[in-house]
Amino acid sequence: MKLSSTQAQNSFNYGWLLNRIYPYIKPYWFRILLGFLIAVPLGLLDGVTAFALKPFMDYVVGKQDFVFNFLNHQYILTWQLFAFLIPFCVVAFAGLQGALRYLNEYITAWTSQKITNDVKIDLFHKLISMEPQFYDENPSGIIISRYMNDPQTASSGIIEQLKTITTNLFGALGLICVMLYSSWKLAFIGVLVLLVAFVPVALIRKRIKKASNKNMVISGNITTNINETYNGNKVMAAYGLQKRQEQYFKEQIWEGFNVNMSLIKRAAWMSPLMYLIASVGIAAVLAYGTHLITSGQMTAGSFASFVTSLLLLYKPVKTLGNTLTNIQNIFVAMGRIFELFDLNSAIKECENPKELTGIENNIEFKDIVFEYVQNQPVLKHLNLRVAKNETLAIVGNSGGGKSTLVNLIPRFYDIKSGSITIDGVDIREFSLNSLRSKIAIVFQDNFLYTGTIKENIMLGNPEAGKEELAEAVKSAHLQDMIDELPDGINTMLGERGLSLSGGQRQRIAIARAMLRNAPIIILDEATSALDNESEAIVQRALNNLIQNKTVFVIAHRLSTIKNADRIAVINEGKLVELGCHKELMDIENGHYRALYEMQFKKQETRAV
Repeated sequence: MKLSSTQAQNSFNYGWLLNRIYPYIKPYWFRILLGFLIAVPLGLLDGVTAFALKPFMDYVVGKQDFVFNFLNHQYILTWQLFAFLIPFCVVAFAGLQGALRYLNEYITAWTSQKITNDVKIDLFHKLISMEPQFYDENPSGIIISRYMNDPQTASSGIIEQLKTITTNLFGALGLICVMLYSSWKLAFIGVLVLLVAFVPVALIRKRIKKASNKNMVISGNITTNINETYNGNKVMAAYGLQKRQEQYFKEQIWEGFNVNMSLIKRAAWMSPLMYLIASVGIAAVLAYGTHLITSGQMTAGSFASFVTSLLLLYKPVKTLGNTLTNIQNIFVAMGRIFELFDLNSAIKECENPKELTGIENNIEFKDIVFEYVQNQPVLKHLNLRVAKNETLAIVGNSGGGKSTLVNLIPRFYDIKSGSITIDGVDIREFSLNSLRSKIAIVFQDNFLYTGTIKENIMLGNPEAGKEELAEAVKSAHLQDMIDELPDGINTMLGERGLSLSGGQRQRIAIARAMLRNAPIIILDEATSALDNESEAIVQRALNNLIQNKTVFVIAHRLSTIKNADRIAVINEGKLVELGCHKELMDIENGHYRALYEMQFKKQETRAV
C-alpha cells in the first residue's frame, strides 16, 4: 500500500476517532480528568473582573452603601469597604488563576507526551512487522512523516486542544452568566450574535482536511529528498546533481507554500468576519443598552459589567474558533494514524505454526509463480530441489529473478502460487521467527547499524559467548583489521558503517552470519561490488561460512560457480538449465555456455 495515496477517510467521524484513541487515553484518565476539572474554574474565573465592575461602578463610583437584610437583621457594606476589597479580590483571583493555569499546562504536557510516546511505540511495532514490499513501495520520507510526525500532531494536540475548548467554554459560560445577571435582554442579543459567528468554522473544515493531507504528503517528500541527498551525496557530487536536488527541494517547498496560502486565502476571512459579526452585536448592545439605562431598567454599573463581559467573551469565542480549526487538523492526523494501525502485513503466520528446528533432507520449490506487480510475473512455474548441505550457484540474465528466488526462502515476499517446502513442509506452516532464525544472509550491500563492531557482529546471536565471537572474527578474517583500530572490536561505527571499506563491511556481515550458525546460507552477490584484493579475502571468509551448510549463492565469480555442487540458470523467471559446470558447458548453444563466453571466460583468462 502506498502511504502517499491515503486520504484519512474517517477524519470527520469523530466518534470513531475518539473510540480508537481512547485505549491510549485510558491509562492516564485520572490526570486528564484532573486537568479538565482544573480547566473549569480556570475558565470561570475569566468573568471575575467583569463581575467586579458592577459593584465598583454602582457603589464605589456612585459612593453608595450596600444595604441588605439577613435573618431579620440589616447590614450595611460601605462604599469605602468596596473600594478597598475589590482591587485586592481581583488581584487574588488573578493569582489563583495563574497557579491553576500553570498546574493545568504541566498536567496537559505530561499526559500529551505520554500518549504520544505510547502511540509512537505501537506504530513503530507495527512498522517493523511490515513486509519488505511495504518498504519497496514507500519512500523513507513518507514513512518518517507518517510514523513520527502524525502521532506528534494528533496525540499531543488532542488533550491540549480539548482542554483549551473546556477552558474557553467555561470562560464563555462564566461571562454569559455575568451578562445574564446584568441584563437577560442584552445577553440574548450578544449570545445570538456570537452563535452566528461560528458558522464560518463549519464551512471551512473540509478544505482544512484536504490541505492538511497535502501538507503531510509534501512534508514526507521533502524528508525523502533530504535523505536521498545525504545517502547519495557521492553520486550527487560525481554527476553534478546539486542543482537537480536543489530544484526538487525548491519545488517541494513552494508547493507546500502554495497549499498553505490556498488554505489561508479561504480560511483567513473567518477572523475578520467573526470580528465584524461581533462588532454588529456590540453596536446593537450599545444602542439597546442606552435605552435600558435612560429608561431606568438598568444601572450604569450593570451596563459596564455587561459590556466588559461581552468584550472579554470575544477572546474565548475567537480562540474557540481557532481551536476548532486546529482540532480538525488533529482529527485528520488521527485518521491517518489509524489507517496505519489498520494496515496488515502481507506476510502472515498460519494458526498454530510449527517450529523449524533444522533441515533433514531438502528444500524444494514446486511450480513457483511470483509477481511484484499484479499480472506481471517475475518467476514463472519454477521447480527446483536443493539437498541438505548442497551449494547451489544461481546465475542468469540481469532482472531474471535470481534475487527474488532467494528472497522467497525467508518469506520476505510470499508466492502467488505453488509452494516452497523444507523436508516436505510448506514454509508458510512454520513460524516466521523459527524460519528466519535458521537462515543467515549476506547481501551485496550489507547494512551496519550505528554502534560498535562487536555489537554489529553480535546481532547474529546476542547470546553468543566470547569464544564463539572470537571464532567468528577469526573465520571472517577480521582480526587484522580489528587490531589496527585504536578501540579494536569496540570501535564505534558511523551511520551504516560508511567509514569502513566495502570489504570490511562485508567481513563484519559474514562474521554476523557465522555467529548465527544457521543451516541455510544465502549469499546475494556478496562479492560483486569489491575490488580483487578485497574479494579474495571476503571469498576466503565465505568459504569458512558455508562449510556443512545448505547454500544458495547468487554469483558472478567463476571460482564460486565452479565450486558449487550445481548451477541453476534462471532467465526471464524460468529455470532453463541445471547441472554442474562441466555438464552445462557440454550443452551446445546452452544458456550457461553463452553466459560463460560473455562474462566468466575473461575471469578464467585473468586467473591464468
